[in-house]
Amino acid sequence: MEPVPVLSAAGLAEQDRPLLTHLDHRTGERRDLTPAELGRWSARAAGLLRDGCGLAPGSRVAVLLPPHWRTAAVLLGAWAVGMAVSFRPRATAGLPVLEPGGERPYDAVFATPERLDDWLEDVPEGVHRYLVGTGPEPLAEVPGGWLDWSVEVLRHDGAPADRPVLHASDSASPDGTSYAQWGAVAREVADQLDLRVGDRLLVDAAEHDQPLKWLLAPLSAGASVVLCANLDPSRRDALIVAEGVTRVL
Repeated sequence: MEPVPVLSAAGLAEQDRPLLTHLDHRTGERRDLTPAELGRWSARAAGLLRDGCGLAPGSRVAVLLPPHWRTAAVLLGAWAVGMAVSFRPRATAGLPVLEPGGERPYDAVFATPERLDDWLEDVPEGVHRYLVGTGPEPLAEVPGGWLDWSVEVLRHDGAPADRPVLHASDSASPDGTSYAQWGAVAREVADQLDLRVGDRLLVDAAEHDQPLKWLLAPLSAGASVVLCANLDPSRRDALIVAEGVTRVL
């Protein structure tokens, strides 16, 4: 079956404007990613799973990460090579939440060091384990059995898969949602949020950690995202003006 493009919606792949802007009001960090740049990082993430880990379409990947530009790369890269992705955000009414489970172990696990203790009992035994830092520098310390994603992913080329895709496959993720259905659900969420082509969506990362809302829905609608961690309410209005925000989540 033909893949369903993510970044080609409404010509997103051809734009040179930021598609995903990640801000942190506490640390001052900022990262702007054009569609091509996000595509290259996603291609590297896909290469890590496919070539570095030797995984095949249908392999199970647990992504236990907060909203972040690196999380976007991991998710899009995993979907681009047909992985069955599970994640555990806070339950959100009306949206599917994939829970780790089942007899078959995960083939790869991605977790953040800040919350590793919170997830320790839930992280299944996996052959490949990666810590994904949320800061600009490589991790100072990596516990045994884990690898630093920001280091390992750079071993893989960011070309030529500059357009991450959701594969329309008969294979299903653990909750029975096929890869093709993820795209359909994302479009439904975009309609619920009234997102349109050219919109710029401001997302408070602390309030919305469901990837369907902060990542897939805006991409499916042809909108860009301003993802803000530790959002300072006193700076919110100025941020909306400065970033040209048209929708707020």
